[in-house]
Amino acid sequence: MSRYAREERFVGLPVVELPALPNPKGTRADNAAARQAKPLPAAADAAWRLRIDSYPRTERFAEHVARFLDTVDTAQVSALLVGMWEPGEDSKEAVRLLAGAAERLPGLRHLFFGDITSEENEISWILQCDLTPLFDAFPQLETLIVKGGQEAVLHPVRHGNLRHLEFRTGGLPGNVVRALSASTFPALETLDLWLGVEDYGGTATVRDLEGILRGTGLPALTRLGLMNSEIQDEIAAAVAAAPIVSRLAELDLSMGTLGNEGAEALLTGQPLGHLRTLDLSHHFMSEAMRKRVEAAFAETGVTLVADGEQEPDEDEDDDEFWRYVEVSE
Repeated sequence: MSRYAREERFVGLPVVELPALPNPKGTRADNAAARQAKPLPAAADAAWRLRIDSYPRTERFAEHVARFLDTVDTAQVSALLVGMWEPGEDSKEAVRLLAGAAERLPGLRHLFFGDITSEENEISWILQCDLTPLFDAFPQLETLIVKGGQEAVLHPVRHGNLRHLEFRTGGLPGNVVRALSASTFPALETLDLWLGVEDYGGTATVRDLEGILRGTGLPALTRLGLMNSEIQDEIAAAVAAAPIVSRLAELDLSMGTLGNEGAEALLTGQPLGHLRTLDLSHHFMSEAMRKRVEAAFAETGVTLVADGEQEPDEDEDDDEFWRYVEVSE
């Protein structure tokens, strides 16, 4: 899956959009009856993207969703991507429309909510809302990816079938992280959180992560990504003593501001030799520290990813240096 571009494939399926309206000024019936320039694939053979163009405007998002429900055999749809909704608005209507169509999407197993490119809206400008209804409306969901964290809200949930959960943000609100820490996901195998920076709403602290790090509600988790954080050293220190780590095969602390302090915590904390992969890429470790880390894992069988060495930016006015995450705005 691409971090930046619009997806062309999702869960192994080609992504397909409805063609543009043959007659934007016509009625829904007129357009439904119009011959399509290119036949649509069978509903089960594609991942379907719902999105509208900001310009030129040919239909509203609610109209686009209605056209999708009228056009596609939604009972056979297993994968859905929700892209650009009403420009400048939060995702409340998109959540309501999707949750309201749950009975017509009984086979939905994979959802990407916020498949929006930077040309349409920068990641930290994507306005979200209370996302809890998506968990409640689709109890059979196995994959949920959410892009954009501004104004996102989540309440603790219990979801028995989710296997892959990912929040891609330039700033993930602390309330969302606390809700995830208090939630129960018996089948979840992958949890990736792009925590971001405070300037773009990334208010989560290490304390907010405590439930996740204990792993009480995550008995099946094998991959944990606590990524893209401006407090990456603090997170590394917490991870170094976290009970859940002994159960993981993959640990991802990439994309953030990891430096020598965080790396030292990983080297002196609990053993990590059982991991299959440890990703520390996009880091601020010194060359000497990076070599120490590489040497520590050289004979363990762990695949260490420690490329993408960064140099801190200098504030000429204050004569200070600061680190930056990979994805913020």
